[in-house]
Amino acid sequence: MRELNSVEEKILDRTLYLIGKTGTLSVPVRAIAKEADVNVASINYYFRSKEELINKTKEFYIENVESTIEPLEDDTLTDMEKLKAFSERVMDYCIRFPGITILSKEARIAKNPDSLFKEIVRVTENMNQLLDQVLARAFKLSPEDIEVPHTILIASIVHPLERIVAEDKTDHYLLDQDRRSGYIDVVIKMIGDLPKHLNAMR
Repeated sequence: MRELNSVEEKILDRTLYLIGKTGTLSVPVRAIAKEADVNVASINYYFRSKEELINKTKEFYIENVESTIEPLEDDTLTDMEKLKAFSERVMDYCIRFPGITILSKEARIAKNPDSLFKEIVRVTENMNQLLDQVLARAFKLSPEDIEVPHTILIASIVHPLERIVAEDKTDHYLLDQDRRSGYIDVVIKMIGDLPKHLNAMR
């Protein structure tokens, strides 16, 4: 993706925000202009068509997902530190862009996915694979036991913030960075207690 100026990045940022908030890619250009605090002419100037704007938004989304993966690949961190840093990035991302699962869902259900939709699927699968590897090492889990802790972690760090932001709440404790960090610690600790429960299920 080419280097963006501040106005372009703001437009893309707000487009992705509105896609998440409305749950659809069909966000009106006028709504994007209002959210980004620019006029429609500015959007037409930087992005020659709605299709180009959506494509650039997909690229912007891919870059953001790749940034959440970085802690999982950082060998200077312990596995527990990787999980916490990953969770913090995802939650920060969810606050900026509620409904981050929308583009991933649209990419997976597209009948004729374009190259960007295919890339969204690829980076999402890569993220999931890396997360599974870290979870397996951190909690000494076998491959067949990964699905439950993976589901619990993702659900715990994505869905609460999607709901909070969608409901326009401004005073929820998860919006506070320090309290959010404490919440992540609790979630990871709970996942650490899962192996004994998983053994009981067998």
